[in-house]
Amino acid sequence: MITAIVFIEADVSRLGEVAATLADIDGVSEVYSVTGDLDLVAMVRVKDIDDVAAVVADRVNTVDGVLATQTQIAYRVHSRHDLEDAFSIGL
Repeated sequence: MITAIVFIEADVSRLGEVAATLADIDGVSEVYSVTGDLDLVAMVRVKDIDDVAAVVADRVNTVDGVLATQTQIAYRVHSRHDLEDAFSIGL
């Protein structure tokens, strides 16, 4: 599983609409409204690296109201929460 964190600059007058559209894209697991220099952060969780390109370049970047994106690929998880979830399903 590949996790990508997508920082999004959006048209702030359409923020709710843009966020809802992004959240409906297959591969986008969450969309957060955030403070600071960015407007939204989307979490993309897909099977392989080629799927990141398909979701971000082909879908996220084409949403009307998305002005710019920057994508970071996560390479290691440092979360006790994720380990607890794994153990709760028997892994």
